[in-house]
Amino acid sequence: MKIKTLVVDDEPDVTFTLKTTLEATGLFHIDTFNEPSKALSNFRPHTYDLAILDIMIPQMNGFELMREIKKVDESVKVCLLTALSELSEYAADIKKICPILDKNYIIKKPIENTALLKQLKQILNQNN
Repeated sequence: MKIKTLVVDDEPDVTFTLKTTLEATGLFHIDTFNEPSKALSNFRPHTYDLAILDIMIPQMNGFELMREIKKVDESVKVCLLTALSELSEYAADIKKICPILDKNYIIKKPIENTALLKQLKQILNQNN
């Protein structure tokens, strides 16, 4: 059974690359959105195993989107994408929205395909 995954990033080339890369493994089925509001309005409980969310997206940041997704489905695993080298700007969001967020749940862009797959497998295997 494929891992149903939601990918939200405001850059279409990023969502396309993630979809292409992950689906090529045969392990994932990917739905992509470039607008968080559309992703949220299409999100349904028990549809996804994993959500990959960019931190810096318009309308609402990835932490806010994560909070809204978790209200709908607490069981979905969520990881956050960032090109930022420093997350101090989001420290309050991290502490408030996801106080137990492990650093392994934050994926730094750019990332090599093998490293991405390894990190996603670790996230999927963790209990939270």
